[in-house]
Amino acid sequence: MPQHTRTALVIGAGQTGATAAYGLQRAGFDTTLVSERDQRSLRDDVPASGTAALFGQSIEAEAELGLDSYLDKAPVITGQSVRLVDGTQPDRPEQLAFDAQFPGFVAVAVDTRLKADDRITSFLDIGGELRVEKADPARLDELAGDYDLVLVATGRDGLSSLFPVDSGRTAYDRPQRRVFTVTLTGLGHGPEVFAHRSPAGGQHSSFSFVTDQGEAWWGPYLHKDAGPSWAFLAWGKPGSDWERRFAAPTNLAEAHQAVLDLHRDYLDWDLAEAEALRTIEDDPRSWLSGAITPLVRHGVGRTASGHAVAALGDSAVAYDPIAGQGAQTGLLQAAFLVREAAKHDGPFDGEWLAAKFEAFYADRIKAAYEVTRLYLGDPDYAEASELIFGTAQVQPAVAGAAFGLLSDPRPALAFDQPDGWRGFVARAAGEDPDDLLARFTPAGRFQRSAYRSLSAQ
Repeated sequence: MPQHTRTALVIGAGQTGATAAYGLQRAGFDTTLVSERDQRSLRDDVPASGTAALFGQSIEAEAELGLDSYLDKAPVITGQSVRLVDGTQPDRPEQLAFDAQFPGFVAVAVDTRLKADDRITSFLDIGGELRVEKADPARLDELAGDYDLVLVATGRDGLSSLFPVDSGRTAYDRPQRRVFTVTLTGLGHGPEVFAHRSPAGGQHSSFSFVTDQGEAWWGPYLHKDAGPSWAFLAWGKPGSDWERRFAAPTNLAEAHQAVLDLHRDYLDWDLAEAEALRTIEDDPRSWLSGAITPLVRHGVGRTASGHAVAALGDSAVAYDPIAGQGAQTGLLQAAFLVREAAKHDGPFDGEWLAAKFEAFYADRIKAAYEVTRLYLGDPDYAEASELIFGTAQVQPAVAGAAFGLLSDPRPALAFDQPDGWRGFVARAAGEDPDDLLARFTPAGRFQRSAYRSLSAQ
């Protein structure tokens, strides 16, 4: 281990904060990690903050930091299937059905409580300090003067007030979806699971769009106690029936029933798998419902005494999880700051922190935010979305390229240029997008799952 000559303070011991603390300690900083909960409570007394799926580049960043990516423990996701129903039409036609491999990478979704717990343990093993106390802005002001580098990886206890919303980079002033998630167990990940959607079966995640209601995702998952399992994640559009349903549950049993009712009423092609899954009774916090306003904050704040502190992860930018950018961006930002801090030999003042935030914003945050808008069906991306998903029905290579944005969102930055998304489709397919669209035909009635009859044989 390097000799510790500089000090760092990380506020917030979730996955991103614990990752940054471990990386800084390993890079030669004498690092203190502050959490209002102790390590056991962080693992067992809070819900998981979403599925936190990592794709490609973010998995590579974990390896760079010397962290476990769980590729040998978690069910690996190798691709994704899509179903789209046009709920605006009276007969609700089933329009799109396609499946594709992720292009050159895999994904894993791991319980954030497990990852944070493992990383705190690794951090303590190499000499880091975990301090259990509440850090509001006043307490942070007291602490910050004792450290060379200060990162804030939580917005709790008023800390988000240190980082005002950047209105020039933020497209929304309210949540775009009601988000709902439940972790369930009882199904494996072999070819017989979700076989009606993909030959890859349980190695592919499943995405369904119902245009007037929202979106729903099934994905292989590693739960902190139950191990390999399945995560259900869904989004209800404002004013929709789905939004009302997702706001109603008050406990795990009600959340599970909401999943079943949703499949019986709207998503019956996946009903057999939904009915085969069961709750994790030992974890009553294995579900969550809420809403997130996708926004970008200023990356540097100052405490009352003028100490410069940096926003990290969700403190810097909040993503709707529909494109899986939140956990990834936080981890990549942590890896970036560790790398930059390790080679820097000057003060970690406001100027340095601001320069690093701007560099990371340009390299990742801006693109990730725009891909999230694309997957949310933002009106600015209506034409791009229609072209990309329509041609994906015809040419799987386009679907692969669209899913590639989950790992590397930067190609989406060209979508604001004239015909930028047409060039994206043309490069992926190797032919003119209009020729692809000329061959488009609606999917027709989706194949319904026969999982029950298969399992009974």
